[in-house]
Amino acid sequence: MARYTCLFTVAASVGNVQRLLSETLESCNFDIIYETGDYLMAREVPGNVAFTQLVTVEVLVDKTLATDREVRMSFVIKNEELPLQTNNHCRRMYELVSQAIADNRHWSLIDTVAG
Repeated sequence: MARYTCLFTVAASVGNVQRLLSETLESCNFDIIYETGDYLMAREVPGNVAFTQLVTVEVLVDKTLATDREVRMSFVIKNEELPLQTNNHCRRMYELVSQAIADNRHWSLIDTVAG
C-alpha cells in the first residue's frame, strides 16, 4: 500500500478551513465522501486509473491547537498499489494535493512537514 503523510500549518480561521479544504480537494479531482467538524475523507474520482490506484485523502484538522489565525492539518494520502517505483500514481496525487494546499489563495502556508 502506498502511503504519504504531511502536516500543514496555514494562516486561516478554523471556521473557514473545512469549506476551503473541500474546495481544494475537489479541484484536485477528489469527491468528499465523509466529513465531520474536524475530519474529512475524500476519494479520487474513478475513471482515469485502475481501481486499486484510486487515491484516498484523509485530513484531520487539529482544533485543539487552532487559533483564530492558525490551523494545523494532518494529511494521509494513500491507495492500494504497491509503491514499486518512486514516481507512482499515489505519489503524483500527493504532490498535486500538496501543491494545491501551498498555492491556495484563501490562506497563507506557514509550515509544511512531510512524513
